[in-house]
Amino acid sequence: MDNTLKERVQQLASQRRRSSHWIMLEAIQQYVEREEARESFKQEALTSWESYQETGRHLTGKEVGTWLENWGTDDEKPAPDCHE
Repeated sequence: MDNTLKERVQQLASQRRRSSHWIMLEAIQQYVEREEARESFKQEALTSWESYQETGRHLTGKEVGTWLENWGTDDEKPAPDCHE
């Protein structure tokens, strides 16, 4: 870690009344959680793409948008069925 970054961490730790070690652990934890979520999203997208290639079943963006528009309303509807 270069001196500039080290000083920034120390200053932030002082402002937050935390140790530099705590600040760094928090940053690492948030980074790992964000990257795990990104990888999970990527894997889910690949699985969906493979399923689409095998079956051709899908929803259009308009169908999804229409469904999402009534989320949280008194007229909330279930997810539409996929089609070919």
